[in-house]
Amino acid sequence: MSLLHPLARAFRRGRRRLLGLAGRHPADFVYSRHYQLDLPGRVNDPLRGERILSFLDAAGLLAKNAVHEAHPASFRHLRRVHTDDYLEALHRPGALTQIVGFGLSDLQSERVLEAQRFMAGGTLLATALALHSKGIAVNLGGGFHHAFAAKGERFCVFNDAAVAIADLHARGIAGPVLVVDLDLHDGDGTRSIFAEDPTVHVFSIHNLTTSDERGRNAVAATVVELPGEVGDEEYLEALRTRLPPVVESFRPELVFYLAGCDPARDDRIGNWKISDAGMLERDRFVLSCIRSGLRKPPLVVLLAGGYGPNAWRYSARFFSSLLNHGKTLEPPDQEESTLLRYRRIAREISPHELTGGQTGDDWGLTEEDLGMLGGLQRPNRLLGFYTRDGLEMVMERTGFLDRLRSRGFDELAVETEVGNPAGDTLRVFAGRDKRELLLENRLRIDRQQAPGMALLRIEWLLLQNPRARFTPERQRLPGQQHPGLGLLADVIALLILACDRLQLDGILFVPAHYHTACQGRKSLRVLVPEDEALLRALEKTFAGLSLSEASHAVAEGRVVDAHTGQPFAWKPMPMVFPVSDRLRERMQGEEYERRVAEAATQLAFRLAPRSG
Repeated sequence: MSLLHPLARAFRRGRRRLLGLAGRHPADFVYSRHYQLDLPGRVNDPLRGERILSFLDAAGLLAKNAVHEAHPASFRHLRRVHTDDYLEALHRPGALTQIVGFGLSDLQSERVLEAQRFMAGGTLLATALALHSKGIAVNLGGGFHHAFAAKGERFCVFNDAAVAIADLHARGIAGPVLVVDLDLHDGDGTRSIFAEDPTVHVFSIHNLTTSDERGRNAVAATVVELPGEVGDEEYLEALRTRLPPVVESFRPELVFYLAGCDPARDDRIGNWKISDAGMLERDRFVLSCIRSGLRKPPLVVLLAGGYGPNAWRYSARFFSSLLNHGKTLEPPDQEESTLLRYRRIAREISPHELTGGQTGDDWGLTEEDLGMLGGLQRPNRLLGFYTRDGLEMVMERTGFLDRLRSRGFDELAVETEVGNPAGDTLRVFAGRDKRELLLENRLRIDRQQAPGMALLRIEWLLLQNPRARFTPERQRLPGQQHPGLGLLADVIALLILACDRLQLDGILFVPAHYHTACQGRKSLRVLVPEDEALLRALEKTFAGLSLSEASHAVAEGRVVDAHTGQPFAWKPMPMVFPVSDRLRERMQGEEYERRVAEAATQLAFRLAPRSG
């Protein structure tokens, strides 16, 4: 995980301030944390919209007045599109099972309805913003085009674009509206709702036409079906050939663009093979087709479909190009995007909320607050700084506790244990009786491992799902009692925020097992160059093996030193995540790599077969 350099961050903050002073921004953005919907079995990223927003914010592309908070659509708005019988039925037990494809608890059903009402409200707001500015507004959600007037399908409960258009009609705004739907799937619900409305034209390029409800109007819809594994050339040719004539003949006064990312080649459920460049070219072409002529109708962009960890990156590229005079910025990897998101939220939290004290200087820190740096220790604060309530508030505001709830854990309890010489401990339990331990993290400040530097040392980290079961695809690793929670990147991000707050140089972790060292490789670096050489040699030896197979080979003593013939025994090796410039430079310098290369010449291993 690479960090944004402080000078780069300062430059981007400066650019953001200039944008704000100029009072101009190429697009408005609408978002709410209520959009986050993390359900078991779903392959969508619940943080997709927030990752996009955090990336654009970190790049300095968002003026302060460019981001707007969504509010839920009222039932008055929803009734303009959906029947009363349908809306009433949504609150009956099991009503959403057919729509989402699997059973939901009452709490999960409420969250689905809440999230989609907020996204419908976001589309209403984005429409108002686009009309007011006569420009572009983006709802970082929405695009539920499978919702019909009297039924929902394929995870679409409320048709937010239709709700926004119906609201315009109710207010006497009846100019022609074009819906450009480039989600991989047929926008059948939207087409059905407006089948008899000559003022709305639905243009859809998709992989399978699932409904042919076009009404009696010959101009009600344009349906382009491209079955099979479509690539860039065929896809872009269809778009370039079919969309401009529709725009020219229909002459819309408002356009909704469903910029679905599921045509991408790495989409988890899609079957098309559109490249990164092809997706960006698609979005740029739609923008040019709609906004480059003499007539520039307002444009509302909705995220629509996109499944898997990379879906947000396609939209992020498009929006960076939109905001950066056509120059595209490459989004970071998943781990850094998580960190950017957490840092953005952290800026909204004042230090006194974390400490329970009064505000002081810009950080709100005093010598007493930072007792581990030489002042008086506060035994009621984790690391001498965080109160238990402050920690719970951080985990609530960042959505960490909601992600635990989405995995079926309720009645969460956050506890701290401070004053132990071995370190301060944070625990999260589930259940009224606190029988289910989900998170246990013991921490202390270390000044010995890297002389001259202060590190946040993880003495113990447990993340487990006591309700999950090991499977052939998810095998038990040495030391595990239960499978993990899939939240390691979030925990690391929270610890990095602690380093930011306490002005520490980085995170220190000494893994007790080979597999934990491997799992930390995405975000941590080995502190000692000779240990890094050892880890690389082991990874080379285990080429082709799963992590479970490799870790068991180490634990069983089947890794043999090729020079001596002696079994290899794992030894804990310190790993760090550099936060300060001086630690980062130490870990990335030429001297570090020289020592790694020198040590590597002495290392070679072979794998012995299992005995018996």
